[in-house]
Amino acid sequence: MKKVQSAKRKVSCKVTSRPIPAKILRYFPLKPRIKKLFISSKTADLMTWHNKGHKNDGKLRHPADSPAWKTFDSLHSNFALEPQNVRMGLASDGFNPYKTMSSRYSIWPVVLTIYNLPPWDCIKQHSMMLSLLIPGPSSPNRNIDIYLQPLIDELKELWENGFETYDASSGKLFRVHAALLWTLSDLPSYSMLSGWRTSGKLACPICNYDTCSRFLKHSKKTCYMGHQRFLASKHRWRKDKKSFDSTKELRTAPVPLSGPDILEKLGNRENLFGKTIKRRRNDDDPWTKKSIFFELPYWSTNLLRHNLDVMHIEKNICENIVGTLLNLEGKSKDHLKARLDLVDIEIWHELHPKNIGLNKTFLPPARFKMSSKEKSDFCCVLKNAKLLEGYGFNISRCVQLEHHKLLGLKSHDYHILMQDLLIKIAIRRALPKEVVRVLLKFSSYFKTLCSKVIRVDVFEQLDVEIAQILCELERIFPPSFFVLMIHLSMHLAYEARLGGPVQYRWMYPIERFLLKLKNYVRNKSRPEGSIVERYLVDECLTFCSRYLNDNVRKKFNNLTKNLDGPIGNMVMISLDPLMWEQSHCYVLFNYNITAPYIK
Repeated sequence: MKKVQSAKRKVSCKVTSRPIPAKILRYFPLKPRIKKLFISSKTADLMTWHNKGHKNDGKLRHPADSPAWKTFDSLHSNFALEPQNVRMGLASDGFNPYKTMSSRYSIWPVVLTIYNLPPWDCIKQHSMMLSLLIPGPSSPNRNIDIYLQPLIDELKELWENGFETYDASSGKLFRVHAALLWTLSDLPSYSMLSGWRTSGKLACPICNYDTCSRFLKHSKKTCYMGHQRFLASKHRWRKDKKSFDSTKELRTAPVPLSGPDILEKLGNRENLFGKTIKRRRNDDDPWTKKSIFFELPYWSTNLLRHNLDVMHIEKNICENIVGTLLNLEGKSKDHLKARLDLVDIEIWHELHPKNIGLNKTFLPPARFKMSSKEKSDFCCVLKNAKLLEGYGFNISRCVQLEHHKLLGLKSHDYHILMQDLLIKIAIRRALPKEVVRVLLKFSSYFKTLCSKVIRVDVFEQLDVEIAQILCELERIFPPSFFVLMIHLSMHLAYEARLGGPVQYRWMYPIERFLLKLKNYVRNKSRPEGSIVERYLVDECLTFCSRYLNDNVRKKFNNLTKNLDGPIGNMVMISLDPLMWEQSHCYVLFNYNITAPYIK
């Protein structure tokens, strides 16, 4: 580990007169850690799995099957000739080391994921490498490029020169090179890493300069609509003014910017860093800087440089839907200001607010409005839901039946709600059929998107389906409902078609890794130092445990909770697929709870 000192300030001290650094950047070099992957015989073979271990049947099950990977190989044939060359993804996010919401202290780790490894080992915590630990107490924001400089310098050296190491699988020395395929992060970090401002009228990084947005005067926020432009050129909804925003949509779908296009737009832009630099925001210029990743010789040719995070997008969409359906205060997108925006835009006259005297305003019920009884039934379904162990949190603890509220849900809870519980079960009898139908389509879209194995033509079909889904939502929900996260769902299938399954490009494994780092903090006055010391020990133990026999219990062969062994005098048996299916059907057809649903 290297320590990089910056922004030194002189502090008078009685014991010593040495200057004390204002911040210490902790950097973990890549070379010795890549060497460890090839020195161990248990990981050396896995580092070439992408070349000789996976199936080439036209389906996407690993980043090696993606067009982004294959395009990179075709453009850099010398790099692709050596299957042992390392391909990585970079992720970054901030967390509070004190586990309290009141503290504003924020640490920003930079984590690297090795994509040479097979699916069962690629996104495990022991396969991730902590590269940088950016200190707090505040977020680095656009100045993150300063902290990334040591990593970029080493990545350039690994690309151009590489280094010599020993391969335990072949027993020979060879020269290994490394490349960075893409980054993954939530939306604020996306702006920090890419340099594209993810707020305002040009917030969508995929639609870029063609982002369709409208500022809502009364809600005082920007909405992102106009999804008819993603439909077929002769689709009937393109000319349907009454059901949408009173305009015909004759524009074509926007084209994402390529690497050379971005460099041309930025030109010779000079980056200005530091807190003392005054910047004027220009909504017509969405760039805040020229990203440091363009210093990498191959970065501009990468097909997919920055990934939209499916985890946070799905969580925010589900939170929007739940808040609007239950009319939660502060979460609902249907309120008086939203109705006044309808008056301002001059659409949906039947939903305009009406004055009924004595400073009272009546809001006509929308199609998605639920009665008190329907809200109670909705909450009861979630309260009584039984989930498999390890599948999800006990959601019933977060349901308040009296107030019709859902509180304390995490990202994975919203993931389960969106794909299984909320849309498919809870609202079936609480909303009109046309509303349920479009929400079911939205749920199925995310369900298919999160599949582990999928065909490219399925992703192409998803592009068509999501455009129709968002257009149907525009005919049901008010403009204030269409925040940026709703719009970004339009581009998730496109990125999955380029980069492969979302399991390798979302933040779930990264967030779990950050939780482990958070648990390393013992000295609250030195949180970064606590994390570094504990992480180095854990990394050394992980490397040493690879040399232990398989009959020794370690983190690589720990059994899951359900396979720890029989309880008491019980005996565990294994069922073949046919017997398992027969047993499953027997339980379903002979259980009192399922009897009303079986005819």
